[in-house]
Amino acid sequence: MPIDLRSDTVTRPTPPMLDAMFSASVGDDVFGEDPSVNSLEAMAARLFGMEAALYCPSGTMSNQIAIKCHTQPGDEVICEQKAHIYVYEGGGIAFNSGSQVRALPGDLGRITAGQVSLAMNPDDVHRARTSLVALENTCNRGGGSCYDFEEIRRIRQVCTDNHLKFHLDGARLFNALVATGQTAREFGAVFDSISVCLNKGLGCPIGSILLGPATFIKQARRVRKVFGGGMRQAGFMAAAGIYALENNIERLAVDHSHARTIAAALEKKDFVKSIMPVETNIIIFELGGAMDCARSLSADLREKGILTIAIAANQVRMVTHLDISPSMVDEVVSVIEQL
Repeated sequence: MPIDLRSDTVTRPTPPMLDAMFSASVGDDVFGEDPSVNSLEAMAARLFGMEAALYCPSGTMSNQIAIKCHTQPGDEVICEQKAHIYVYEGGGIAFNSGSQVRALPGDLGRITAGQVSLAMNPDDVHRARTSLVALENTCNRGGGSCYDFEEIRRIRQVCTDNHLKFHLDGARLFNALVATGQTAREFGAVFDSISVCLNKGLGCPIGSILLGPATFIKQARRVRKVFGGGMRQAGFMAAAGIYALENNIERLAVDHSHARTIAAALEKKDFVKSIMPVETNIIIFELGGAMDCARSLSADLREKGILTIAIAANQVRMVTHLDISPSMVDEVVSVIEQL
């Protein structure tokens, strides 16, 4: 069986998680009658100190629902140029919300309050109305980088001063919390809405949670229905989310340690030009060599039983997760040493 480092979305439910799913109490969630979904939403809202939460099938949907709720057609959304909502969600901001994007060049996927201040459009009928600022933490294309929380506070202040909504794509937010020691409630206090994935580092087969004020979540529930995201007996999947929040957060530190071990092996290789700082569970390294060398290396690793992704002509990404054991890490290091 190959060692799959393509993403932390490839995990399979553990036996205890499956037990929780099989024994879940369920109902019709569109009617608001699924007890497991209701419990998961209440649990997540308490964790972040926010009023309410909404269980969604995917992180892309929860992000797109938030953007739809925060904007009007013709508005502009500020984000970093490699942000998931801009690069990896199928043009959803334009398709679903009729808004355009002001994509800013950041540092490992992170933007600053100063950049946001300069990027806002003036109140001018010729210009799109700036209405939303969206951050991603951790930043996928930034090598799993984490925001400095004081910079987040400064961006929050810019949003408050200029009547902008503030959304967090927190697909891997729990990785950031474990790596930095920050708390979920700190994030809940500064963002208008937060999306957190359950099917990445936390190991669930499906699901994302959207958090925010009760009035926002009421609107989000309507948009989820319009997007086709209304689910019936979703409690079987929600039970996996409850299990993950109770058992799989602190163990993310193991994934971070595994990523650092693999990165240390890569640093010794002459063909590796540079490696983005490894703060969490993502390793992105740049190769020195011919065009499309990343695809060639990824194919070579696949032949040796290690699955990776060439995310650019000269960049390869590896992601550690709960299905990667210490012995697998040892095998990856051994293969790297022989390259």
